[in-house]
Amino acid sequence: MTARTVFLFGTWTLAPDQEPDAEPITYAMQCAVCGAGSESSEDAAVGQRWTFQHVGRNPSHHTFRESITRPWRAWMQP
Repeated sequence: MTARTVFLFGTWTLAPDQEPDAEPITYAMQCAVCGAGSESSEDAAVGQRWTFQHVGRNPSHHTFRESITRPWRAWMQP
């Protein structure tokens, strides 16, 4: 018995997954100074409120990153 490799050539499409069963888009904030971060949430305001709490406790931490997790879907064109 020998191993075989099968190649499938075609045109693929990639787009944000907007199907009813798609994972939700989530948002989180992270302090660029110390690395602490908010919870991931479907509501972007949760992370934004966390930044105000964090900077209130750490007055020298002024820089933050936002991470957005967006589901994508790939399919081959017919």
